Amino acid sequence: MKRIALGLLIAAALTGCGVRAPLTPAPGAQLPVAPLGRTTRPVADELLIPDAQAAAANRTVELRLRSEERRDDPFDLPPE
Repeated sequence: MKRIALGLLIAAALTGCGVRAPLTPAPGAQLPVAPLGRTTRPVADELLIPDAQAAAANRTVELRLRSEERRDDPFDLPPE
């Protein structure tokens, strides 16, 4: 029990040790090439911003609250 508590204490202490510095590519690596139609390469911070198609905030997901009978699908054909 004491080992678990000690492990949790160490893990909690290490979570606060993050360094806040600008992102840079690894040594010897480069950022991706410029996209088509753009003359400059994007910087690391621009690559972290999701585009409009990948933004999850704008998605709508209809959750099923209970199981429902599936509608007939005319394209659900058996294999030939």
